[in-house]
Amino acid sequence: MPRESKSARLGRVGQMVSRLRAAYPDAHCELNFSSPLDLLVATILSAQCTDKQVNIVTADLFRKYRTAADYAAAPASQLESDVRRIGLYRNKARNIRAACQALVSEHGGEVPRTLEELVQLAGVGRKTANVVLGNAFHIQSGVVVDTHVQRLAGRLRLSSARTPEKIEQDLMGLFPREEWTLASHWLIWHGRRRCRARNPDCGSCELRDLCPSSAT
Repeated sequence: MPRESKSARLGRVGQMVSRLRAAYPDAHCELNFSSPLDLLVATILSAQCTDKQVNIVTADLFRKYRTAADYAAAPASQLESDVRRIGLYRNKARNIRAACQALVSEHGGEVPRTLEELVQLAGVGRKTANVVLGNAFHIQSGVVVDTHVQRLAGRLRLSSARTPEKIEQDLMGLFPREEWTLASHWLIWHGRRRCRARNPDCGSCELRDLCPSSAT
């Protein structure tokens, strides 16, 4: 197919935004949290793990650990035991403990509100930082690129990049800044509910006529 111009792609994205907003009016982060610290911990735990499993584990975890100081002071073996139902739990427990020790020593026990500070914490990259900033603080720092967003960015021809960092830059240039957090939610929800990795439901897809990869 002919190469799509930037203006044509922006127009197509504008139509996608309208349809995704209508299809998923309640789209939101599906990790349970009641504070920025909760969300930081949950997002660290969510790497290569389902939100459903993380929410099962954090239901007890968040009752036990209320502050960054609680995590920082926890014996490593105890924190590992508390999250052992999560994949890669030893490494994640170590990162959570180290990140919270840094919060206590460098940030007064509070989760910082800048991407630059967040990515200095153990276990925190751009994706985790964007999740926390966008959902806990409503700061539009970037577009969260998880496996669903990466898949849809390729199928919808929104980016031909191969790395999350480059895909994010492409998406930030296509979606209005005020909708960066919502754009992530819309694409994640669509990826989970319609445009699945296997057997995507192209026949019922709200974006079918806007998708270069549609099978129908």
